[in-house]
Amino acid sequence: MKKLTPIHLEKIWGYEDWLASTHPVACQKELENFVGGDYPLLVKIIQANSRLSVQIHPDDERASMFEHCRGKTEGWYVLSAEKGAQIVYGLNGIYTASELRKAIEINSLEDCLRYVEVHAGDFVYVPSGTVHALLGGVQVLEVQQSSDVTYRFYDWGRGRECHVEKAIASIKTDAVRSVNRFQGVFSCPYFTLEEITVENEYNSFVDKASSHILPDDYNLIFVKAGHGILNGEAVSEKDIFVLSPAEKITAKGEMQLMKIIPVQIKHR
Repeated sequence: MKKLTPIHLEKIWGYEDWLASTHPVACQKELENFVGGDYPLLVKIIQANSRLSVQIHPDDERASMFEHCRGKTEGWYVLSAEKGAQIVYGLNGIYTASELRKAIEINSLEDCLRYVEVHAGDFVYVPSGTVHALLGGVQVLEVQQSSDVTYRFYDWGRGRECHVEKAIASIKTDAVRSVNRFQGVFSCPYFTLEEITVENEYNSFVDKASSHILPDDYNLIFVKAGHGILNGEAVSEKDIFVLSPAEKITAKGEMQLMKIIPVQIKHR
């Protein structure tokens, strides 16, 4: 087990702490060395003090074609939210590409967006192709494919570069789900999240890898709340650790943990 040191990135709307990353934009050499290469997931804390741009991430096929990289499917666990905090999650109707272009041209795309109120403890699945944005007053734990490809669809008139045609080419209108409280376990084609409640003591094992260990055999543990001891090391809220394959997990104290498991789609 190894504790990871976050990389802090300031943004015009707040900040990101990259908790687990081997991506070139902000690579933790400690993680890269520990897992022996390119880790398939990227884990962040995103603090949105004001609204982010409306974005779309391409799937693996389009990202490979347009950018020669992985696509970007992600999930948000809401760590905190001010009263009435909202996100953009999909469109509020069916629109043609021409209608969307026109709405952007006249700065009225916000009338086409679906707004959803969120609360601490909610989970939002954002598969590639989803129109989405974090708005102000919310902090999330984001688990995603290790990719930094983002098509800025609409920027609320702030004047930054947008990527409208690539965004429209990447939209998938069937990806939006309901937003609910996290149910304890979530799985998608790229990662599994498992919530663990520690009351006094908890013991488990990381799944054993095959004889040839790969970077996606390594799991992560994020401390959502509380404090205690994890494998003999004192931990506190928002710490994150990488675990070796077949490692025993022993936790003591009062804590809420999130186990983050890469889904092995290439090698098994």
